[in-house]
Amino acid sequence: MSKRLSFLAAAVLLLAACSPRLAPGGAAPEGTAFMPRPAGFADRYAREELVILSRHNIRSPLSGPGSVLSRITPHEWFDWSSAPGELSLRGGTLEMEMGQFFREWLIAEGFFGKNAVPVGNDVRFYANSIQRTLATARAFAAGMFPMADIPVEQHTPLGTMDPVFNPQVTRLSDGFLAKAYAEIEAMGGTDGPVKAQYALLEKVLDIQASPAARNDTTSFGQFPSSVHFEMGKEPMMRGGLKMACSASDALTLQYYEESDAAKAGFGDKLSGKDWADISAVKDWYQELLFATPSVATNVAHPMLQELLAELRKPGRKFAFLCGHDSNIGSVLAALGVEPYSAPGAIETKTPIGGKILFEKFRGRDGELYADIWLVYASADQLRNVSILSPDDPPMALQLRLKGLSANADGLYPFADLERRFSSAIDLYETF
Repeated sequence: MSKRLSFLAAAVLLLAACSPRLAPGGAAPEGTAFMPRPAGFADRYAREELVILSRHNIRSPLSGPGSVLSRITPHEWFDWSSAPGELSLRGGTLEMEMGQFFREWLIAEGFFGKNAVPVGNDVRFYANSIQRTLATARAFAAGMFPMADIPVEQHTPLGTMDPVFNPQVTRLSDGFLAKAYAEIEAMGGTDGPVKAQYALLEKVLDIQASPAARNDTTSFGQFPSSVHFEMGKEPMMRGGLKMACSASDALTLQYYEESDAAKAGFGDKLSGKDWADISAVKDWYQELLFATPSVATNVAHPMLQELLAELRKPGRKFAFLCGHDSNIGSVLAALGVEPYSAPGAIETKTPIGGKILFEKFRGRDGELYADIWLVYASADQLRNVSILSPDDPPMALQLRLKGLSANADGLYPFADLERRFSSAIDLYETF
């Protein structure tokens, strides 16, 4: 076992010794707070595979000293434990705890044995080739399989975007552009839906007293925003929303890391709704760039193919793919997930460290079934670095697909989910 994972394994075993445990063997109690099921569910279905698309855990802001962040506020930003864009110490700890929770949960459900060491190809870990995604996957693997040195696949050099995880435009035509811009307008345009949040963000930043104000930059709304698409590049934002997104992102991350909530808000005593409104600016930016239907189908195409291949992989039991909020948002939009808002989170669409679970079950009738869940730590669990347990589980929200009917147990026929994936993949060919 490598020294790196030996350290992580030792840490997770210490956490395990200190935290409440699920009863070993047998099924978890039905109707519990985590992923509640109808009575008798475990008698009717056996889980065959679990595929997870994860967002990395808490990272430092993407911009460092001297960036726009230091120009739009007179206040000092949080002193991060990691370089810009890298997984923080808190983020690594939280992800290992999440992996430990999944370990105990899946042991209790009989899906893995205690101290399981995967063999062959029954387990796969694969991450984008960025520090925060690779480190997140390794931390989760150490928590979930502390007795194994789990390799994490990396397909491109460190610091470069793997094409599977890169939400770039790979088909560009006049027809695609017309549809994409029409969808953006139908959503309310670029700045319109978040103008009220701009005012709160500017107040918290004290932008009027910032270095940028000396150059007449006193509001985000004074710079009209626009979205642009280029072949082989991620969708791009210009104008005030891009600047506001950087500030929203940094403040959201600061709220997770800074134990003093007032200090996190630069002296403002903000409510949970205020923090959600601040985060909503960043979420809106992501929605515009990656979650409009046509754009989502375009940029998520390689990830959709990868996920469908995983769900069809013979002998695969568990797969963990670690990417970004853009991956989760675009995949869910391309699949046609019904609107949702994550309870207990200030990032209500793609909470940091959040995971999309695609579960495949074999029914007692011999047929295959599937469902989709969003699992994530609440804002309080992130801030408190909570030990996740049956008494304090992560949040779990079952997601629904537009136009598909679930059975009485909340499951879709697996063939219906396959067809939904295939339809989204085929739609890409029409651009």
